[in-house]
Amino acid sequence: MKRTLVLLPLAATGLSLALAASADPPRGPAAPSSPAAPRVPGSAKKSRHPGKHKVHAAEPAKPHLTLATAVRNWGDLAVVEGSLGQAIPGAVCPSEMANIDDRFCIDRWEGSLVEMLPDGREVPWPPFGPLDGGRRLRAVSVANVYPQAYISGAQAALACAATGKRLCAPVEWRKACRGPQPSTFGYGVTRVSGRCNDSGQSPMLRLYPQVAQSWTTVGMTEMNDPRLNQLDGTLMPTGSSNQCTNDYGVFDMVGNLHEWTNDPNGTFQGGYYLDTHQNGDGCAYRTVAHEFTYHDYSTGFRCCASPATP
Repeated sequence: MKRTLVLLPLAATGLSLALAASADPPRGPAAPSSPAAPRVPGSAKKSRHPGKHKVHAAEPAKPHLTLATAVRNWGDLAVVEGSLGQAIPGAVCPSEMANIDDRFCIDRWEGSLVEMLPDGREVPWPPFGPLDGGRRLRAVSVANVYPQAYISGAQAALACAATGKRLCAPVEWRKACRGPQPSTFGYGVTRVSGRCNDSGQSPMLRLYPQVAQSWTTVGMTEMNDPRLNQLDGTLMPTGSSNQCTNDYGVFDMVGNLHEWTNDPNGTFQGGYYLDTHQNGDGCAYRTVAHEFTYHDYSTGFRCCASPATP
């Protein structure tokens, strides 16, 4: 099945962030609608989440191969890598962004959202559950808040644009993740368990145990259940893993949430709290199995920007 490219509209500050269409039709019982419910304690045994990022089909799909060997089953569409800008000596980045070799700026923390109200006030947008269409939302990068999951690449691109930024090009994202002395996990060449939020518990297995038999038993409704990231052993606030960083000063690029990049074919990188190696290790992790309009409890983002001249 050939995949349709999603073209990003031009966006400006204050642009309304519309709820993008999901990749699969909702199935199963409706999920709870309140995104601000308290975190739910969990006691299930730790488990990896096999087979989550697959194209739903009549038969269970195998886990995706790493990018180096993957063959896209919708027509071998290439990842739109983008490019690194020329260095600008003395380039300046906003305080919430890291300066990457004077080439570009990137958010230090995974993105969260604020709603822009008609009276000019801004209020935090609840990070649990799919986005509500028609709201005016913009991206922010703040420490010690729950980052926004349940977001598609198209929605993330609009949120970044509404704050004067953009989604990172895939090549920019990897450059920032690997650090000044390029390392597989940013902090080093070898994974250190627990240094990043990458050893969590599966919320899907706890709330929807039927996935142990087949992922075809759930659809977009279940994958976007607001309760999923409120269970213990799942999502953590930005910067909580204070050793999950590198000398650029970016946090949580490995683990916590997948992060969308500016590939209109659909690419997110870095792994999430259950997996940082199935589709490549650490900063090399990338998933190319979904449309740019796809979203579930594991998909997040951060923004990039061009630096200011001194």
